[in-house]
Amino acid sequence: MRKSKTETEHTINNLMKIARQHFTDYGYAKVTLEEIAKEANVTRGALYHHFKNKKGLFLAVFEDIQKEMGEYVETAAAKSNDSWQQLFNGCLAFLESAVESRHQRILLIDGPAVLGWDTFRKMDEKYSMNSLKEQLQLMLEQDIIKPISLDALTHFLSGAMNEAVLWISGHSDQKGSMGEAIIVLQHLLEGLRNR
Repeated sequence: MRKSKTETEHTINNLMKIARQHFTDYGYAKVTLEEIAKEANVTRGALYHHFKNKKGLFLAVFEDIQKEMGEYVETAAAKSNDSWQQLFNGCLAFLESAVESRHQRILLIDGPAVLGWDTFRKMDEKYSMNSLKEQLQLMLEQDIIKPISLDALTHFLSGAMNEAVLWISGHSDQKGSMGEAIIVLQHLLEGLRNR
């Protein structure tokens, strides 16, 4: 009997939800597809039908988190009509979202190791850097920031924020290190302002 599109989407969403929890709790290396299939009440064959292998399932979960974070950043940025505040709000939202404990293992530890640097960067570019670049382009056009290379600036800020997330995540006092990072971010962005 063939499943309807709705049933198929439900199965995929359920598998991803369960897999996300397993990857968060145990890390990629300790997760088994058998356990995920069992918890989702589907056969291993059904799981393999939707996701070719464990890496394919991890990539889908990783991309889903990136998409959620991108939407969170966009929503936070849109809380202001001021371009400068939008940039700051978006950067801050990225830091806050990326250091969440439910994201750390998948995004910061297993993501680069499992997917490889090229895939990791493509996902980062697709869901984070493109929005950042669009905002910076708008600010250049509005003469808000100094006329410098848009590509270099986008990569520089994105790399700095990714590194800040790793730094914050490595501290026992994440709230304190987040506060320090926000102060540095404010000073860094102020240096871009066209006076």
